[in-house]
Amino acid sequence: MPFTDLPLAELQTFSPAVREPADFDGFWRETVAEARAAADLSGAEAVRVPAETPITELIVEDLTFPGFNAEPVKGWVIRPKGRDGERLPTVVEFNGYNGGRGIAGERVGWALAGYVHVFMDTRGQGSGWGTGGETPDPHGSGPAVAGWMTRGILDPREHYYRRVYTDAARLLDAVKRWEFVDPARLAVTGGSQGGGIAIAAAGLDPEVKALMPDVAFLCAWEHGASVALSDPYQELVRYLAAHREHVETVWNTAAYFDGVNFAKQIAAPALFSVALMDDIVPPSTTFAAFNALASADKHIEVYPYNGHEGGQTYQWLKQVAFLRHRF
Repeated sequence: MPFTDLPLAELQTFSPAVREPADFDGFWRETVAEARAAADLSGAEAVRVPAETPITELIVEDLTFPGFNAEPVKGWVIRPKGRDGERLPTVVEFNGYNGGRGIAGERVGWALAGYVHVFMDTRGQGSGWGTGGETPDPHGSGPAVAGWMTRGILDPREHYYRRVYTDAARLLDAVKRWEFVDPARLAVTGGSQGGGIAIAAAGLDPEVKALMPDVAFLCAWEHGASVALSDPYQELVRYLAAHREHVETVWNTAAYFDGVNFAKQIAAPALFSVALMDDIVPPSTTFAAFNALASADKHIEVYPYNGHEGGQTYQWLKQVAFLRHRF
């Protein structure tokens, strides 16, 4: 597999022009406030119940919490046993494109390392790989290409990722209230789409203390569509090939969900990773967000000979060391 993007020296300073809506901050303040108000009005709260699992040496809970429009979103909460009365460092994780939360207890690494691990299901997804998702997305859209990138693409208020990013923000609202979570040691992470959601979550919640996205998708959308070799960015290309009259509208909408615009607001310590043979998420798109970070404590691990799988367990070990140093 060849290198898929710019040389590393150019990636390290890459800063594409990304549209930034004048009402970006106001749009997101209003969006999250609406979701909180909807939950208050309905009385919806986060609920954790013991999960059905053969795992006995960790606490595994089935989570339902109110997300966008107070709609129920699923997740898992996994934490160490025998730590009653302690507030533990916490990692909230978001999933890759078309993956779901899967089966209880699939992901135990963080809990075994002493962390509370919260994993969010992605609404409407979960049937493309893995072991399934359970959260519906009860919203339609105008004409769209198969996938999620173009759903609601003509209006930021209707776009699919407005709902997903709001789900992430509302999950953080819930997590910070739990008696076993230390809000001063709260990190967000995820790979690919999950990395993009993590960037948005950290941008929306200044109480996030560490950001760790891997091969992060959903950054520099307009540039990504011009250089990506495959989906999901190519969903945007196919849409615009059919809807030639909507080019400006599409990129103006996409700007509200672009990780670069969220990164500009993030001052928390950050550990990114990128793979230079990635043909799904061009490295330049991830570097665009990394280079835009407001954080003075930021690092990026580069895997020159990997594709979209990135660093996998090697990167997880680096994340553990990163958090232990800062938490």
